[in-house]
Amino acid sequence: MSVWQGKSRRKPTGGLYRLPRKKRKYEMGREPIETHVSEETFKTKKVRTKGGNLKVKIVRTGFANVLDPETNTCKKVKIITVKENSANIHYVRRNVITKGAIIETELGLAKVTSRPGQDGTVNAVLIKEEQ
Repeated sequence: MSVWQGKSRRKPTGGLYRLPRKKRKYEMGREPIETHVSEETFKTKKVRTKGGNLKVKIVRTGFANVLDPETNTCKKVKIITVKENSANIHYVRRNVITKGAIIETELGLAKVTSRPGQDGTVNAVLIKEEQ
């Protein structure tokens, strides 16, 4: 079954709208790609989008580009695990990375700023731990 991102047939009251036309191909969506933390393999998926463009999606990764705001330097760092994910509480247990997730890296805790399932990269900003 495909994902459709068009207008809903239901009114806020629960009644049905009579749609003026049928569904269109360009209103179709896709299943989300859940990026997992993996030590061995780095796997991407290329998807053709509207207009013939390519969208690179990360399926599995073990590294992230982490920015240190104090020194303003960026390093490619190994991801250890996912510590917190506000998108879904079960993503932490499954090690799924989404935008806004808190990941544990070799440098420390970092917050993901990119959308790995759509951007093709994992970018993060180092979080200063208060002690």
